[in-house]
Amino acid sequence: MPVALILPLSVTLGLLAWGLIALWYIWPRIRDLNAREALIPLILPHCFRYLGLSFLIHGVTTDALDPRFSWPTAYGDLLTALLAFAAVIALRSHARFAKALVWLFSAVGVADFLNAFARGLTFVEPGSFGATYYIPMAVVPPLMISHLLIIAYLLRRPHRTA
Repeated sequence: MPVALILPLSVTLGLLAWGLIALWYIWPRIRDLNAREALIPLILPHCFRYLGLSFLIHGVTTDALDPRFSWPTAYGDLLTALLAFAAVIALRSHARFAKALVWLFSAVGVADFLNAFARGLTFVEPGSFGATYYIPMAVVPPLMISHLLIIAYLLRRPHRTA
């Protein structure tokens, strides 16, 4: 198998596996919860997206990564992590603007992932990721699926009981 296909295949399989977990196990349990109970557990893992800063550390990556990838990806992840913290705090404190902040966090987070994938496939040789290879391969798929769950939750029509 060509080395250039391993990362996209890994990400695709990770998205599929996490998508099934979300569809079969997570969504049925959260869809009728209140926003605070449903969204905080989905957002909290994004607070660790500061890990993207490791794309800037030569030595963690095999080679210094192309700054057209590393800088926007690292700082997009950091911004998303900070917005995740803000969204969780807003939800916990019942702030009126909490759902708007969750929307902002998720929009920025999804845009960051899409931008990082496009730039990574364009500007980075597969062997250059070094230890950071596991971020897009193992960390990104569950986080991307959690974004989809968050958006689905925000767009859902709550079930009404008679």
